[in-house]
Amino acid sequence: MEEPEVIQKPEELHPLSKEISHLIDTYIGSIEDAKKPSTPIHIDEIASRIAKFYEMVRKVIDWKEDSVLRRSAIERALKRTLFTKLTGFTRKEGIDTYRVAYTITADLIRGGHLPNDEIAQEKVLKVEVILKKYLYILEHAVFSSNELIPIKRQVNFTAFVIELAAVDIEEILSNPIKERILIEAMTDMLTNRIRVLPQGAVSDSDRKTHVFIGVCRTLFDLDDGYILVQLLRYSHADWYTPSQTLLDTLSTRIPNLWMTKDTLLEHPLSHQLYSICERIDTVFMLIGDVIDTYKESPEKIAKVMSDKIQLTEVITEAYNKRYLSLKSRLVRLAIFSTLSVFLSNWVTFFIVEVPMASWFYEGFNMFTAIIDFVVPTAVMFALVSIIKPPPESNRDRVLSLVYQSVYSDEKVKLYDVSMKPRSNRIFAFIMVVMYLTMMFGVLGVVGYVFYIAKLPITSVVFDTFTIALTFFAAVGIRNKSKELSVDDRTGVWEFLFDMVSVPIAKVGEFLAKKWKEYNIVAILFTFLIETPMIVILDFIGNWSQYLKERRAELH
Repeated sequence: MEEPEVIQKPEELHPLSKEISHLIDTYIGSIEDAKKPSTPIHIDEIASRIAKFYEMVRKVIDWKEDSVLRRSAIERALKRTLFTKLTGFTRKEGIDTYRVAYTITADLIRGGHLPNDEIAQEKVLKVEVILKKYLYILEHAVFSSNELIPIKRQVNFTAFVIELAAVDIEEILSNPIKERILIEAMTDMLTNRIRVLPQGAVSDSDRKTHVFIGVCRTLFDLDDGYILVQLLRYSHADWYTPSQTLLDTLSTRIPNLWMTKDTLLEHPLSHQLYSICERIDTVFMLIGDVIDTYKESPEKIAKVMSDKIQLTEVITEAYNKRYLSLKSRLVRLAIFSTLSVFLSNWVTFFIVEVPMASWFYEGFNMFTAIIDFVVPTAVMFALVSIIKPPPESNRDRVLSLVYQSVYSDEKVKLYDVSMKPRSNRIFAFIMVVMYLTMMFGVLGVVGYVFYIAKLPITSVVFDTFTIALTFFAAVGIRNKSKELSVDDRTGVWEFLFDMVSVPIAKVGEFLAKKWKEYNIVAILFTFLIETPMIVILDFIGNWSQYLKERRAELH
């Protein structure tokens, strides 16, 4: 019997760029390292189900994405576990760092932030080393200035150190191989393709540092805490196994970094670099999706990516999946953000607005109470409802940019950024005036709406600021909708949306930062609410284990 003819797919092979070749080699090596045998941690399933339900409730309240929720859970666990010691109520020397490290790891597994029966017990020891490092820094921190109010400084610096510790702990427990190598590859590629004018205005190392910051912010929407930890880690080879010399250095460097971090992170080039990174990050998101599909056979990645026909197929498939995922995530964000605003109104209404109104001998009737609840919720719903993913034509532009990034024989596009951008002072002044007019005009209109609705004057002010925070959140969601866009084209409706939303969102950003500075309320809330719950969950887990042991005795 004649054998069937084997139809070979056509090939169009191209040499890979050095950044992509290095990315593939590093990924293969990391996959092999991750396969080393280990003893996993097991968490009781009954307690885990209750903890997961609580985390679902937290997600509705916080409406953050999964990647951010895990770090937030680590921060909450640190604040809850170390609250009395970090605030100076008890001595830090009495902390059982191994118990704290195990508790944090177990809480993350129990809450569904890490997989059960997959996290090696050896990682708890690494987490303990991290805890000892940051506790030492808190104990021996040296400030170059004493201008800040001591209590405020203690609380805010402690919160900052906890953020850094949460980054390190998450890195150890989740081991984000793919994310690290994608950030590194994108940083190297853009560093080689971005020219700073005039030549020599910025050193090569500073240029790479600020490109790295832009990549972190756009590729994975990483926060300042993550970026600062990575910059510190690259500066110290023994970051995860700190020597006494490093601990003493960090005790001075980290307080100084806390006080000067805005200067480091907000460079004059930041906005220009962010714009460039925002157009390129789609390429590396899709490359990350492609290499994920070959996790079990990483040796095939180089061949697939070298063949332009196969690369087109896998990138298109990855794009289509991410496009559908983006649409569903935007829907979820719309639901969670609207729910969050509505639920938070219940808390602020009874805890803040009613007492404040009574101080000025004012009150609420049914109509004003409904307005107080409905307007902020309706504004959030309206803002997020008009946010859409990119048009279908975006896919072809993405493929073109992928080829330029992956293949070394494609025409390379360079990007120029200027330390001294040309600007007309008159036009600059006019734009600033228009921006401020729009900002105060929108706030004035919002406040007037609440005023004519007969809300107490304190609630008029409070709800106006709430609307600003709502706009800030909505603009953040809109930025997420741009994750697949590779250009900065703006339609008429988007232009109008930006003209109204961006100025008032800037006020919301300012308020959010100021609220974060006075976060003792958040720490107290976390400590008082979650501590009893964790005690209950621990009891359920221990009781379940006890019953299993007694059952095993029955023969």
